[in-house]
Amino acid sequence: MSDQNPGANKMWGGRFTTAPADVMRKINPSIGFDYRLYRQDIAASKTHAAMLARQGIIASADNERIQAGLDQIRGEIDRGELQFSIDLEDIHMNVEARLKEIIGEPAGRLHTARSRNDQAVTDVRLWMRDAIDALDGAIRDMQQALIERASEHAETIMPGFTHMQVAQPVTFGHHLMAYVEMFGRDRERLAGARQRANVSPLGAAALAGTAFPIDRQFTAAELGFARPTENSMDSVGARDHICELLFCCSMLAVHLSRLNEEITLWCSDGFRFIALSDAFTTGSSIMPQKRNPDAAELVRGKTGRVVGSLTAMLVMVKGLPMTFMKDMQEDKEPMFDALETVELCVAATTGMVRDLTVRPEGMRAFLDRGFPTATDLADWLVREAGIPFRDAHHITARVVALAEAKGCTLQALDLAAMRSVDARINEAVFEVLAPEHSVRSRRSYGGTAPDTVREAIERAKQRWLSGKPIQG
Repeated sequence: MSDQNPGANKMWGGRFTTAPADVMRKINPSIGFDYRLYRQDIAASKTHAAMLARQGIIASADNERIQAGLDQIRGEIDRGELQFSIDLEDIHMNVEARLKEIIGEPAGRLHTARSRNDQAVTDVRLWMRDAIDALDGAIRDMQQALIERASEHAETIMPGFTHMQVAQPVTFGHHLMAYVEMFGRDRERLAGARQRANVSPLGAAALAGTAFPIDRQFTAAELGFARPTENSMDSVGARDHICELLFCCSMLAVHLSRLNEEITLWCSDGFRFIALSDAFTTGSSIMPQKRNPDAAELVRGKTGRVVGSLTAMLVMVKGLPMTFMKDMQEDKEPMFDALETVELCVAATTGMVRDLTVRPEGMRAFLDRGFPTATDLADWLVREAGIPFRDAHHITARVVALAEAKGCTLQALDLAAMRSVDARINEAVFEVLAPEHSVRSRRSYGGTAPDTVREAIERAKQRWLSGKPIQG
């Protein structure tokens, strides 16, 4: 009789005799965001139905009708024709309800030997694979843009900084290649996360597996997973694959933020190292002279949003006993938002790297500040006078103090002044005080010498742009 009760819950009418509270209808559904999983949900359902028929659990004729019905539903959703219902809670029940409308009674056989618990986590793992592959391709494009600009500026000299103080001369190409390495590690982390996520929970059912003679190896292989998961409780109760993905996104966002912080600084009047075009800047509503690097600032700002998604996920998971809890419905929104955000930030950063105009004169002007070749003077004293480096460091510091007092660069300081500090200094020292010499001399592996940078660029092309799989 309860099935005929017009006030009964549409999904749980066999057990529940009244409708949920209005607030429950607002807090409970996930269709507002998990509709994005429809392609993965339908693919997993088609594979599950095929396995059921293959194992003799459902009739072949029922499987054929299920397959055709699911194909029709996928087309309807692709075309925007299917209206989702919050009363059906999620993408799984919306698809199943529509399948019943299309094929009738056989639709009810599709859910044999599975639960929404294993269905949902299977869909998410399938979605993660696609999302990671797309993000990896976008990061690769960004690396390519950085490598191309580094090739153009393997000899363009700029100041390197520590503590935001002028430290030593480097090349702009070398500086850009530092980010190629950072983003390469991001790709390695994503590859590792993909590998660990690429196992199939389908068949774990609610938490204990199923008494039906299913073939989990078959469904795993058909869906492109490496293997089935080992433990049915872990299959539905684990969310570390999402946490790991969000950590990868957070680390990527932090690296993007660091690069965009530098782009913002380099565009400023205090630096004037680069300029961005109208395509990536905005003006001011009151100050007509302004050109603001808003794209870079927004990428920097969105980092907090991505890290917040990771924090939300970790906090949600930390107190949950085995196995599935409704809290876990909160896993998808931060995952979707973080991926969309970093994809947008990668695209914006790639665009800025390709767009920026380098101002070598601005970089060179900075090299007249901070005595960037002081280390070269100390190294010269070690090589030419046989002085221990610590003593050479002290001598150089006194020479720098003289230059600072005179308001000149080390290159402009006269030899007599240097010799007043240490008589072993001779005219040959001026050969090492030019920023060009300093850069050329840094030929150690991974150093900033132009030829060394070009070698690093070629290695990077092989590592990151060759099309070989990234090893996580």
